[in-house]
Amino acid sequence: MTDYQTLLDDETRAFIARSDSFYPPDTATKTIAEQRAVYDRMCQAFDAPHPPGLTVQDAPMGGVPCRIYEPAKPGPATILYFHGGGFVVGGLESHDAICAELSALTGCRLISADYRLAPEHKHPAQFDDALAATRAVAARWPGRLLLAGDSAGGNLAAAVAQAARRHGPQIGGVVLVYPGLGGPPDTASMTAHAHAPMLSASDVAFYHDIRFGPGGHPKADPTAAPLQDTDFRGLPPTLIHVAEADPLASEGELYAQRLRAAGVPALSVTDKGLVHGHLRARHSVGRARTSFDAIAKGLTALAQGQIPWRGAL
Repeated sequence: MTDYQTLLDDETRAFIARSDSFYPPDTATKTIAEQRAVYDRMCQAFDAPHPPGLTVQDAPMGGVPCRIYEPAKPGPATILYFHGGGFVVGGLESHDAICAELSALTGCRLISADYRLAPEHKHPAQFDDALAATRAVAARWPGRLLLAGDSAGGNLAAAVAQAARRHGPQIGGVVLVYPGLGGPPDTASMTAHAHAPMLSASDVAFYHDIRFGPGGHPKADPTAAPLQDTDFRGLPPTLIHVAEADPLASEGELYAQRLRAAGVPALSVTDKGLVHGHLRARHSVGRARTSFDAIAKGLTALAQGQIPWRGAL
């Protein structure tokens, strides 16, 4: 059994305790409305002011509600961001400060997509919305387009990149943060961190079931589970940040391995001593701040046509 008292530092344990005070570990047993309410309250508790100099407006992209963050002189790329929340919770407000700060740190226009949620909307509704928003953003702002997302949003970013490889638009790079990519149920991290704080293996199973419904788990469908693809060639450079104390960590590592085996520049970084959801801890946990800054630097490099761990594209 993993010793989280040793693995996690005091700041991270304090972050977990504060998160649990709003979003207790048994939240997945509550009604969907209750889950969304407590998730929104938790995210609000970790909110932060927007950095100065950003223009923010809401506008639909491809019929999908979106929020657009623009620095005074945006460039050289546009970032489309998909929020986490197990495909059940979250939206424009839950990740508002995160997106604003990423836009400011990268100097890039960033669009946050408010895709439809389960269980009201089963798969492939979330993927369909993500792909529609991607195509609309690419049409409105021609040039380098990056995809990014955390947790469930990381799943969508990877799935859209796979679909866009075949049908367009061209994607210049992908950044995934503790993504759930539909890996096998017996990975090393799923076993070692089955009872991890912030996200457990049973939580993963719950959100998986609710996205598809009883008996609706798709097979060989990379739009639902990017790791189920059979051909990873031609995908854009991909940077993945996984949290060490997270049942999903092995999925990010496995995805990077499959990309590299197909000749795609890919790197999986394990953020030591961190847990799922640590983007919200960037202002209270030193390790989370270091990870957040590295994520922003990775996006900045990809926006400039650089592979962060190699150099020029």
